[in-house]
Amino acid sequence: MNFGGIEQEHTDFDRARFVVLPVPYDLTSTYRSGSRLGPAAILDASAHMELYDEELGRETYTCGIHTLPFLEPDARGPREMIETIRQKTAEVVAAGKIPVALGGEHSISFGCVQALKEKFPALSVLQFDAHADLREAYQGTPYSHASVARRISECCPLVQVGIRSMSVEEAAFLADSPVRSFSADYMLEEKNGCENIARHLKGDVYISVDLDVLDPAFMPATGTPEPGGVGWKDVLRLIRAVSENCRIRGFDVVELSPIPGFIAPDFLAAKMTYRMMGYTLNSLK
Repeated sequence: MNFGGIEQEHTDFDRARFVVLPVPYDLTSTYRSGSRLGPAAILDASAHMELYDEELGRETYTCGIHTLPFLEPDARGPREMIETIRQKTAEVVAAGKIPVALGGEHSISFGCVQALKEKFPALSVLQFDAHADLREAYQGTPYSHASVARRISECCPLVQVGIRSMSVEEAAFLADSPVRSFSADYMLEEKNGCENIARHLKGDVYISVDLDVLDPAFMPATGTPEPGGVGWKDVLRLIRAVSENCRIRGFDVVELSPIPGFIAPDFLAAKMTYRMMGYTLNSLK
């Protein structure tokens, strides 16, 4: 199973620009579990995409996409799992490849960010999410999916978009923190919203897409759906704007919790991943 169902000629690790890391992990999920099944669903759906990108006018896969074996969950706990992800991502980055992590729950993003921060010290992070994920800890661990943005903010400048759910603790933290947080309403209603958000990012950027940023009408297959979300075009419009002014060094797509017999969300996640690969190549020209 490889991303895109592409021929071996374009999957060789040595010549690949992108390395896909599937991470079937959802130990700290707190509402509806199942995101551990997300990577397999995305890979399966990706085999049914047209590999010509109609927006970008090219077949992105010809740059090479290598898919690693599924990363085995570490049963010792979230801290150890994030370290495992950091090590594996660091191997990909050291080989000069662009890492693409497929989740799995959102906590996996911190390991990816840590690895890229080592390579690109001025790294900043763009987080798409319905939830702030800024709790100091949740259910006894600071490495919960509900704390991933807090951990990222401690090592990188963070811009988050699509937010429409947070605790009082998170609201208090945001009031005194350097994190730039933009609501879903801002993305949808502000005339120049994408351009304004993109101005807060420069240089090397990592992008994390929690699929619950999308309205449940578009993306019902998540463990923590929130009404009032953004659409497909809203997300891609902002990523495209960022790609025009920054260098995208890696990204993840997380929190797909597949619904048996309902393939549209899986296909959306796969096509978003592929489109983001195309934007990433444009950003590195």
